[in-house]
Amino acid sequence: MVKIGDRIDNRYRITARLGTGGMAEVFEANDFVSKRVVAIKIMREELLDNHENVERFEHEATACAQMNHPNIIKVYNHGYYDDRPYMAYEYIKGQTLAEKLAFLTQLTVFESCQIMVQLLDAVSYIHAHNIIHRDIKPQNIFYLADGTVKIADFGIAVDANIDETKTEKGIMGSVFYLAPEICEGKQCSIQTDIYSIGVTFFELITGRLPFEEGRAVDIAIAHVKKPFPSATKYSPTVPKEIDKIILKACKRNPKERYASCEEMKNAIVSAMNNHNNFVEKKGLLRRIFGFK
Repeated sequence: MVKIGDRIDNRYRITARLGTGGMAEVFEANDFVSKRVVAIKIMREELLDNHENVERFEHEATACAQMNHPNIIKVYNHGYYDDRPYMAYEYIKGQTLAEKLAFLTQLTVFESCQIMVQLLDAVSYIHAHNIIHRDIKPQNIFYLADGTVKIADFGIAVDANIDETKTEKGIMGSVFYLAPEICEGKQCSIQTDIYSIGVTFFELITGRLPFEEGRAVDIAIAHVKKPFPSATKYSPTVPKEIDKIILKACKRNPKERYASCEEMKNAIVSAMNNHNNFVEKKGLLRRIFGFK
């Protein structure tokens, strides 16, 4: 059991418990070498008997350690403590996009676009390193006070050159953000991440998910068989240009989506440069009488 005051590798002194997730416990710690505050993620002891859990944790640490991008959480070090794998990574003072959405319900279209540009830049970097994230969702994206976003959790990321359908059992990732091909048990690609980014974009500007059928299996079926809804259905003031970007990112056929994150990012930047997209739209009564 990790306690406040414990030292890990004679380098990190645990100063506070930050929380516990499905896979690990997270602590705040002082790094005596770099003289900075870090977060320490340590795998939960009761999960050590499952080799797949250990392998997944180690994979995340290794994948993250390769990344060096301003919009990706930086892993500084990883190893073992009391036979439990751990990683030391950048300490984030901020909330996740999921927490921000829970408080605000939905974000403005322009702020959502700013977030998407950063997210797409980060995922483009990940793809350039032949890694597919596979778990892009608001819960895995941190939002800092200055508006910077940082993507985290590479626990189920895969090498783009490996056919993971031959090595893994079951569907990995959150069903709300899964691309149709993954729901059908097919091979993932960079377009799989682009679909999840599109769903996240939809959620930011509408305050809801495109499919909320209840049971996980029903949601998976909806991704495969139902047409992806227009964001204007739930938020009529969403500019058509933005709505088209989301709909293209979330096409059922991966070949009809954006060819790359860079292409999708450029489309959003172009839409942001069109100031007509962000002119406040007035209702009929407001236009006639000036009502708010």
